[in-house]
Amino acid sequence: MHDADGITDEEMAAFARWTNLSETTFLLPPTEPGADYRLRIWTPGGELPFAGHPTLGSCHAWLEAGGVPSRDDVVVQECGAGLVTIRRGRGADDRPAFAAPPLLRSGPVDEADLARIATALGLDRSDLLESAWIDNGPGWVGVLLKDAEAVLAVEPDWAAFGGLKVGVVGEYAHGDLAVEVRAFCPGYGMPEDPVTGSLNAGIGQWLGGGRLPAAYVASQGTVLQRAGRVHVSVEDGEVWVGGDALTTVTGEVAL
Repeated sequence: MHDADGITDEEMAAFARWTNLSETTFLLPPTEPGADYRLRIWTPGGELPFAGHPTLGSCHAWLEAGGVPSRDDVVVQECGAGLVTIRRGRGADDRPAFAAPPLLRSGPVDEADLARIATALGLDRSDLLESAWIDNGPGWVGVLLKDAEAVLAVEPDWAAFGGLKVGVVGEYAHGDLAVEVRAFCPGYGMPEDPVTGSLNAGIGQWLGGGRLPAAYVASQGTVLQRAGRVHVSVEDGEVWVGGDALTTVTGEVAL
């Protein structure tokens, strides 16, 4: 939503519940030096400090509506996670991408949480090969399974998640896709998110350039009949997450 000045928190929350989308965003004038605009991001269950798809999509919408960035090559977004740099697409094959924000929480996951995660995923504890906190705002914890097929086979027990937001990743043995990703976040009012930029950013910071290549394509949403493709690259130690942005619906609303 453009021109969101004067819209209250209660109205933002109510509108996000009404759209029932993974995220609904509100564009506002920036308050931080160096930012081109300010963004507030809401799920049906509450506000997020950062999310990847709303970042790329809202930047696309801001530019399309006539927004003029202070720099030609990048757009700087202000949000709850701070300032996020968005690299504009420079050609037919060059997708817009955002620089992954610093992790708010990283490091090992304790055994009590891992046991709860295994139960929530309907798996044995031994099926969780690696794990780490990869929280850049939404609260993600990442779990590596043996392969992509194991990720696709997960049948979650939604009641067992509690407040955990779990990202599951598994590698493909061959082909153009490196990994299959699933994002489980029932606390946000959407049990499984079809495609998740923030989670893929955290996975890139965790595994990119090590367990995974320095540049790869992640598949997400397959179980939900979505063909999500997220392009992740590690460049000079910085993770960039990109994807296509298209305008599909425009209109006006009165709140």
